Amino acid sequence: MGILSWIILGLIAGFVASKIVNKTGSGLVMDVILGVVGAIVGGFIMSKLGYGSVSGLNLYSIVVAILGGVIVTYAYRMVTNAGS
Repeated sequence: MGILSWIILGLIAGFVASKIVNKTGSGLVMDVILGVVGAIVGGFIMSKLGYGSVSGLNLYSIVVAILGGVIVTYAYRMVTNAGS
């Protein structure tokens, strides 16, 4: 995947994941960063479980990136104590 695809996937995943975790979002840049990291984490987890990894801008990759984004966003909020 090219860098533009990662940014678009990260934007989608980060936005949705931040709305799931904290309902307000963390800002556009942070949502993209958390979404891209979430896509990587989600792809890693799914590949270890025997499923495919993030492979492009398709529905499966978006779902995997969102699941990873939720994990990363939740962990980010716990580490930065933004949850309280």
